[in-house]
Amino acid sequence: MAAFIKTNGEITNVTPKNGTDYKYEELKEFVGGYIEIVPINDHKIMVVNEEGKLNNLPVNHIASLLYKYDTICGNVLVCDDSEVL
Repeated sequence: MAAFIKTNGEITNVTPKNGTDYKYEELKEFVGGYIEIVPINDHKIMVVNEEGKLNNLPVNHIASLLYKYDTICGNVLVCDDSEVL
């Protein structure tokens, strides 16, 4: 199960539409644009909006704390790396 983290701090548990893995178009819907995959540990990844900063999306404070290396802007999806093919 993945966590959808919105910029307002709301966190929702979500599952892929097909029950096993997230497809590209589904990931784009979560982040509202082109996706970028950011590793956060050995088996977890964060799917972010590639142009979040360029488009002046709001800072996602929770996602930024999880990533630790940079400020993350926009909504994100945190999931196991095996859920994104």
